[in-house]
Amino acid sequence: MSLIHWFEIPAANFDRAVAFYQQVLQLQLKQEDCMTDHIAVFPDSSGCIMASPRLPAGGQGCQIYLDGGPDLAATLQRVKTAGGKVLLPISTLEDGNGDIALIEDSEGNSIGLHVEP
Repeated sequence: MSLIHWFEIPAANFDRAVAFYQQVLQLQLKQEDCMTDHIAVFPDSSGCIMASPRLPAGGQGCQIYLDGGPDLAATLQRVKTAGGKVLLPISTLEDGNGDIALIEDSEGNSIGLHVEP
């Protein structure tokens, strides 16, 4: 089992960011829409570049998704009990890739949780 399920690199200028990573890494990114955001997925990877108002670029960091466990609702309850916050309740991905939720950890970091279908 891989603990990291997904990562998102924020982009203020999506086209510029896609061109940058394609040039630097010499690869082609697959562009698509995901919920209300636009993403460019790295090949053979579990991550993307994302243009989203919920993930500002410029030093705010990447969004990492960890395995949410067998019961995401129970995991979110433990987040609250441990002093964290639920930023995005359980949301089903439109592409059939499972459910996600976003939390704020004890240090103020935004962390994603993912459960595969």
